[in-house]
Amino acid sequence: MKRILLLGGVSEALAIARRLGPDHVYSLAGLGKVPDDLACQVRVGGYGGAEGLARYMADEGIGLLVDATHPYAAQISRNAAQAARLVGVPCWALRRPGWQAGPDDDWREVTDWPGLIEALRDFRRPLFTLGREPLEHLHEVPAHQHWTVRCLQSLPGAERAEVIGARGPFSLEGERELFARLGSDVLISKNSGSQSTEPKLQVARERGVPVLILARPQLPPVDCEYASTEALWQGLSTYLETP
Repeated sequence: MKRILLLGGVSEALAIARRLGPDHVYSLAGLGKVPDDLACQVRVGGYGGAEGLARYMADEGIGLLVDATHPYAAQISRNAAQAARLVGVPCWALRRPGWQAGPDDDWREVTDWPGLIEALRDFRRPLFTLGREPLEHLHEVPAHQHWTVRCLQSLPGAERAEVIGARGPFSLEGERELFARLGSDVLISKNSGSQSTEPKLQVARERGVPVLILARPQLPPVDCEYASTEALWQGLSTYLETP
């Protein structure tokens, strides 16, 4: 049986999962909403590294591993590629292209947290859209700054910070209202390439707000890479139909 294990983490992965039948498995880390309307099986939680994932694949008779995790989930992608090699099954990956800056954009790439903090030194009202990482540093907010952190879960902020719990997609008008309310003078973002979170970049462009872009991590080589949901589904359809 050509059983597929789909590692999710982006909206495109859910679109693929909705097309899979009951023999296949959609796997999630469990940080966000878990769908309950899929025909395929759903597994929530980690595996214990590459070796644990390899054991699961061997035990469950997985014939193809598909990595459709977030572009910045580098460790999970490395574990996936290694696990597939250990079991001897192919590993495919959905790797959507990143956003590209236009002529009216002021994008400044940073490679890590220390570089980001240095680049933020002259700003006062940063808006973080990196996920949970800034939450670990709320006690480090400089006296001249007030941070806003938007991530999946709303949490108590700090003396000079606000934490907003929200999940995309985000509308253009909603992003305009957010920037205006906050008075944000710099946006911090990963280059996820997601259409659902792209409106913030348009608002930054409209308002002349610089964008600090966290550089994408290097991901491991896999057997096949796909840049879009449809291209991946065509490949999966061919795989399932081939005797």
